[in-house]
Amino acid sequence: MQDRARATRKVLLESAAHLFVERGYAGTSVNDISDHSGRTSGAIYFHYSSKEKLALAVVRERFATWPQLDAVYAGPGVPPLEKLVGLSFRVAQSLSEDVVARAGARLWAERHTIEADVPTPFDAWSVAATRLLAQARTRGELAEGVEPSAAAVTLVCAFFGLCTLTDEMPGGRNWRERLDQWWMLALRFLQADPDPAALLARARAAMPAQGEGPAPCPA
Repeated sequence: MQDRARATRKVLLESAAHLFVERGYAGTSVNDISDHSGRTSGAIYFHYSSKEKLALAVVRERFATWPQLDAVYAGPGVPPLEKLVGLSFRVAQSLSEDVVARAGARLWAERHTIEADVPTPFDAWSVAATRLLAQARTRGELAEGVEPSAAAVTLVCAFFGLCTLTDEMPGGRNWRERLDQWWMLALRFLQADPDPAALLARARAAMPAQGEGPAPCPA
């Protein structure tokens, strides 16, 4: 893809994402995206043949693919439960600070209004969590009786619920505090020798600075 076309697609994706977050899918038109992006409707249709295709591109850009996923949980030298917590912090940071990721989450929640199959990241999240929990069990770090695949699905459901409901809870969008509280509870049941405060401190120390967020998808 040529640099000019790549730049145009980036502008269109980000403009659409801002509007999808603010107004939702049904409340956003191609003309709205044209006005917000400064590009013509013809340019939008040249790159994306419909609003549905543009919405799917927004979902895939961050929310459905998470290009940073492998790097977070496959790196050597970090205990698996600590990798799992670090992964959750990075994804939660994106869902809070990255407008394209936030738009993807909202579009997924509104998927029944979109005339296309909206992809999700949940299978990939569950596979990653299962692998890390299985590694923790092999190392003797997982509590007795915790089955990795079942626990992974439960954790993914609870995690996404926490991320998406934080805005609606008393206290506003303090996702870091809420995620700390959630892991303090969950790790007491996951760790063979519970010490959630120490694990959380190590995971927080490895977090990127606020506003850095994940790397964008490669073109």
